[in-house]
Amino acid sequence: MNDVILARALHVLGVVIWIGGVAMATMVVLPAVRRGELGPDRMRIFQAIEHRFIWIARTAVLVVGLSGLYMIARLDIWDRFQAATFWWMHAMVIVWTLFAFVLFIGEPFILHRFFPRWVSERPDTAFAVLHAVHWVLLGLSAITVLGAVAGAHGWSPF
Repeated sequence: MNDVILARALHVLGVVIWIGGVAMATMVVLPAVRRGELGPDRMRIFQAIEHRFIWIARTAVLVVGLSGLYMIARLDIWDRFQAATFWWMHAMVIVWTLFAFVLFIGEPFILHRFFPRWVSERPDTAFAVLHAVHWVLLGLSAITVLGAVAGAHGWSPF
């Protein structure tokens, strides 16, 4: 069972880095960028920060996904996906899938292609929408983390 302990530890570490980064971006970085507190070229500043964090986030999401899948397979707990009491496992998969899509498809193929033009045409709207999306993702993540920790310790609203 040492392998499962290591997988769980890597899983939690990945979640802390990934969701912690989302929280930092949502509550600290994006408000400062939107207000121009980090300089007048908001797009350049956003890209500089994003460029530094994107591979950290991608790596963390991969670690979380692989360690989660490993634990499910190793412990043979696939049946949990059939029970409402384990709703938080569904939530973890959904949140992971959303972020995997955003980080590996949305960011490189959509955001990089359209966001700079949107910022040049309507910067306040572009950054407001980006910030709102971050709040939605952070909210879903927070609910999922709370539910997963509580659920892993036996609590369920069902």
